Amino acid sequence: MTIVVTTPTGNVGSRVVRLLLQAGVRPRVLLRAPGRLEPGVRALVDARRGDLTDARFVREALAGATAAFLVDPTPHTVEDPVGASRRTGAAFAAAVRDSGVRRVVFLSSAGAELRHGAGHIDGLAAIEQQLDRTGADVLHLRCGYFFTNLLLDLDGLAAGELTTSGDPDRRMPWVDPRDIGDIAAARLLNAGWSGRSAQGVHGPEDLSWRRIAEVLTAALGRAIGLRVVSDDDVRAGLAAAGLPPGAVDGIVGMTAGTRALDPEQPRDAVTTTPTDLAGWAHARLRPLLPAPGS
Repeated sequence: MTIVVTTPTGNVGSRVVRLLLQAGVRPRVLLRAPGRLEPGVRALVDARRGDLTDARFVREALAGATAAFLVDPTPHTVEDPVGASRRTGAAFAAAVRDSGVRRVVFLSSAGAELRHGAGHIDGLAAIEQQLDRTGADVLHLRCGYFFTNLLLDLDGLAAGELTTSGDPDRRMPWVDPRDIGDIAAARLLNAGWSGRSAQGVHGPEDLSWRRIAEVLTAALGRAIGLRVVSDDDVRAGLAAAGLPPGAVDGIVGMTAGTRALDPEQPRDAVTTTPTDLAGWAHARLRPLLPAPGS
């Protein structure tokens, strides 16, 4: 059994690699810098150095593999994020067809079911469609909002403020990326499924931004207030930071386009994962912030 893992040092990919190793599988991992692999992992994997936007590299790296975990590496900050994702998806799809890979697990997002109108998520929707046409068995993991996105504003949280342009009272799925990795690894190791489908990954409960602030207040031992800004405020801030217009549209569109989204996959025993935000924030977020009052 040969399983390929892309972005093996990411929040999800690193978990997939660790679980495959524990299952007795030597994964083939694709990355630009093998030196970024966790200590102790490098000697246990088949590391292939290359760029996931290089179609030839991806095709050669998937040759002979039985299954693959694919992640779109396109940064939100490029000028045309949806177009870049489409090009990466085309390379992924061609490599899957040419290599004969039978099972693909793709890291997608809630909102991809809309197919258009959701900013950069539209790029993931396009990759879903490209992979579905390969003839391989494909599972799209449509994930909720990552806990780890909170790490992007440590300064704001240290100052006691959580900022969002989302609806402060609308509940949506939030999930620990490690739990996504658990599902991906289980599906990669299981040869008993077939067809093309999507599976929601929703975390243990739906949370509003107002509730997130309450959870963080308790978990971090400091008062966290909620600051709600407009889409125009976000646009202005991103433009001031030097992001090109296409990137700004892609980022703002993800929130604006999914603001009223009810995920296509219902919350049930399959889509609900165990790690709660309070425990994650206490273990992962709290140590990164200065002590309250310091």
